[in-house]
Amino acid sequence: MKSDIQIAKEAKLIKAKDVGEKIGITRSEIQSFGRHMAKVPISLIDQQRVDKSNLILVTAITPTKAGIGKTTLSIGLALGLNKIGKNAIVALREPSLGPVFGMKGGAAGGGYSQVLPMENINLHFTGDFHAVTSAHNTISALLDNYIFRNQTGDKVIKQVLWKRVLDVNDRSLRYIVTGLGAGNGIPMEAGFDITAASELMAILCLAENEEDLRRRIENILLGYTHDGEPFTVRDLGVAGAITVLMKDAINPNLVQTTENTPAFVHGGPFANIAHGCNSVLATKMSMTYGDYVITEAGFGADLGAEKFFNIKCRKSGLSPKLTIIVATAQGLKMHGGTPEKDIKQEDIVGLTKGLDNLKKHLDNLASFGQTVLVAFNKYETDTDEEIGIVRDFCKGNNVYFAVNEAFAKGGDGAIDLANTVVEAIENNPSKPLQFTYNDEDSIQEKIGKIALNLYGAHDVVFAEKALKTLKKIAGTPLSKFPVCIAKTQYSFSADPKAYGVAKGFRFKINDIVINQGAEFIVAIAGEMMRMPGLPADPQATRIDVVDGEVHGLS
Repeated sequence: MKSDIQIAKEAKLIKAKDVGEKIGITRSEIQSFGRHMAKVPISLIDQQRVDKSNLILVTAITPTKAGIGKTTLSIGLALGLNKIGKNAIVALREPSLGPVFGMKGGAAGGGYSQVLPMENINLHFTGDFHAVTSAHNTISALLDNYIFRNQTGDKVIKQVLWKRVLDVNDRSLRYIVTGLGAGNGIPMEAGFDITAASELMAILCLAENEEDLRRRIENILLGYTHDGEPFTVRDLGVAGAITVLMKDAINPNLVQTTENTPAFVHGGPFANIAHGCNSVLATKMSMTYGDYVITEAGFGADLGAEKFFNIKCRKSGLSPKLTIIVATAQGLKMHGGTPEKDIKQEDIVGLTKGLDNLKKHLDNLASFGQTVLVAFNKYETDTDEEIGIVRDFCKGNNVYFAVNEAFAKGGDGAIDLANTVVEAIENNPSKPLQFTYNDEDSIQEKIGKIALNLYGAHDVVFAEKALKTLKKIAGTPLSKFPVCIAKTQYSFSADPKAYGVAKGFRFKINDIVINQGAEFIVAIAGEMMRMPGLPADPQATRIDVVDGEVHGLS
């Protein structure tokens, strides 16, 4: 089969203005970034049309090194739905440069199921990540300047909570010292998170409009004064300037698939260290113009889907008509104990054992009241017997099942999946979304309900550092915020090596981060870092440009 880049190069792209015109966006409203990328103003969102659209969430079993293919399936489903005459749009997150040049490579789908122009989307795109990085670090610079020039008097800052960010995987920047050298500020311990973990990225993805964007920016908690009072961006007096830096980034980005299906790609929080969903505004924009809208939530359903429901849906009022959980034979076999070197070989025992991981995710999704469809991403090495085992398992658990071959066949390979999706939505009336916890629960109770009920933990323990922050939160409006647990994506537990279904484990929270502007509390579990490191063999070693063409981004 041809490479992703070869397929992307051969696709017959149409102008972004033509993509928008296909779904009813007038050419005058399209803000072009070259021929094939554009921004669409949020003023076009129509809530009445949003309410009539069918939202479909794509999530997955616990990811493995074998990969799962949520983005490829999400794009493929949009292709398949359009093939059967439906008006479908896909809404995705933007790739982060850290993983693109680090462990994962590109994140624009694959094969004949891609969003294009792939190179631009995977690299600098329309500059949203740069806007978030610049805005975040401008706050850092202004805060350091305030501290330097206000060492006496009122509102002297004692504790700084705000870190810097960079869209690069760089472990050496996790902990640093700033302000060294005469006249260069006050020496302080500091550090960097990756841009995808920036609170401003979460704010961008949860804001309802420009006014809400500014309100949330004003509320960002930067630290505490010597009197123990919270110090925010509002106290710094720079919310207007930071909003200006993000005024264009708030508008969703319009691109297209390999078959010219409209795609909104906007926002990029990771699901293991942030809330893992594309922007509310891009989702609602898609629902304004699409009868069926497919969106994804990062990593496995214990991370992305949980946060999609408990954070994004809770705050925005969105509710999917259907949730699709993606599985592969290779992923299931790894969860069943098959050695990585053997996962392309038929292993019925390993596959069957691996279904325990799928079953746990299905039980969790049922707790949200969701109608569920298991989508099987097919590879050349998969056998009919393996596929049949997964199909029979789904039948025995009363969930829908379909095979997806969009990677190899484009929309034609997702027609069966598309028809099954339509059947599932039409035959199952929408149910009210059920959350894992109530707003009135304490932060400890919220974390406990997720860890015990969804992860399967035996109990939850909190490090002293986390307990100190929880004490500050108790009894304040912050206690009503939802929680965003930062943990490994490779296991239900905080241990990345605990494949399958971890049981009877103790779940430890080492730190609590207050995202007052984004309006959720981040609970950091285990050894999770908000600045990833590079692997021994980074994807960057395979990326190059030859005769003006990019290679190695797939």
